[in-house]
Formats: sequence, structure tokens, C-alpha cells
Amino acid sequence: MPHDSKLCHNQQETKPTNEQSFLTQHVDISTPDSRILEDLYHVIQSRKDIDPNVSYSAKLLARGTAKIAQKFGEEAVECVIEAVAGRRDLFIKESADVLYHLMVLWVSVGITPDEVWTELQRREGVSGIVEKASRSMNERLLK
Repeated sequence: MPHDSKLCHNQQETKPTNEQSFLTQHVDISTPDSRILEDLYHVIQSRKDIDPNVSYSAKLLARGTAKIAQKFGEEAVECVIEAVAGRRDLFIKESADVLYHLMVLWVSVGITPDEVWTELQRREGVSGIVEKASRSMNERLLK
């Protein structure tokens, strides 16, 4: 999972080491599981109002939603490229980048993980075909 001290494997900037120590103290990485996503979200949230020169998350958030969305899209494309190429290790790394940038986007627009988990839970046990058809119907009704 990427973290603020060096978020992406291809990131050129050097980040302050105090960010890494913050994550080491506040994010339990000894047994990685889905809770790391919640922890990561809270770390990103905590970066909203700090100096963009000391935090990659703060720097992204300062650039605004459109730039964050662009970066998320770039990371998603890199992820797809690695999946199609069958480069498993790079696909895992790019997947972590995608999750990180998605969470930065959530923070930017004010969405919490709980809102997304609730939506996923709502869909649990519903056929993907049925769920997608209901979304299409609802979207047509809203127009």
C-alpha cells in the first residue's frame, strides 16, 4: 500500500521522513487486511490542511478535485496496462496506487469509506446484471 513518504513506486519527489514515521505509528501494517484502507483514508484526511510542501497527499488535495481525478485516471490506466501485460508484481503495485488516489479523490469530494462500504453492502446478493439494469432505469427516470 502506498504511503505519504513515497506514495508511488514511480514518484520522483522525495518526501519527508516524518510522514513515514507517522504512518508507522498510526497504521498497523504487521498483518495487512482491509482495515489498512480505513487507516489510509484517515491519514489522507489528516493531510487536508497541512503544508503541501511536506505531504504528497496535501499537495494533491491543494491541486483540487479535477487534478486528483486526472491523476486517478492515469494510475487506473497504468494498472490496466500491467494487468493486460500479465506483470503481476507491477499490477499489485499499480493497484495500490489506484486505491490510494481513489481515497484522495474521496477526501477531496467529501465521501467517506463508510458511504462506499454501505453501497457495496446494499449490492451484496444482487446479481450484477440486475443491479446494473436498475441503475440504468433510475438514471433514465432522473433525466
